[in-house]
Amino acid sequence: MSREPCEVWFYHLERSSLDQVLPELLEKTLARGWRALVRSEDSGLLERLDEKLWTYRDEAFLPHGLAAEPLPERQPVLLSADGANLNGAQALFVVDGEPGDLEGFARCILIFDGQSEPAVSAARGVWARAKAAGHLVTYWRQGESRGWVKQG
Repeated sequence: MSREPCEVWFYHLERSSLDQVLPELLEKTLARGWRALVRSEDSGLLERLDEKLWTYRDEAFLPHGLAAEPLPERQPVLLSADGANLNGAQALFVVDGEPGDLEGFARCILIFDGQSEPAVSAARGVWARAKAAGHLVTYWRQGESRGWVKQG
């Protein structure tokens, strides 16, 4: 039985930081009625993102939790180091490291720092592997004004 290909979207940070971009992308994901899994191998980064998602706007917050906390399956947005899809997310956000197995995800969003040559090189490798595996790949670059422009 063949599985559905996952859409793999690459977000190339050029003028904004992860802290600025991630909350907006998560809001769009939740507005679709999807759940999100945010994966990072760096526990310090996950703790920083946890704090940021509670405080990124005065009038709103994003409901979320860390995978190590009680009831991870109830979280609309789950922050995790190991990437187990405990909350049944449709969208996987990879903020560092490799995406791993994409089975069960409708979309994988890989966010990488365009100022870091190792991050750019790693993203190119993920692109090649995702495309070879039959996933639908799309590259998004920050536009001149606020927002994203789909490239090719």
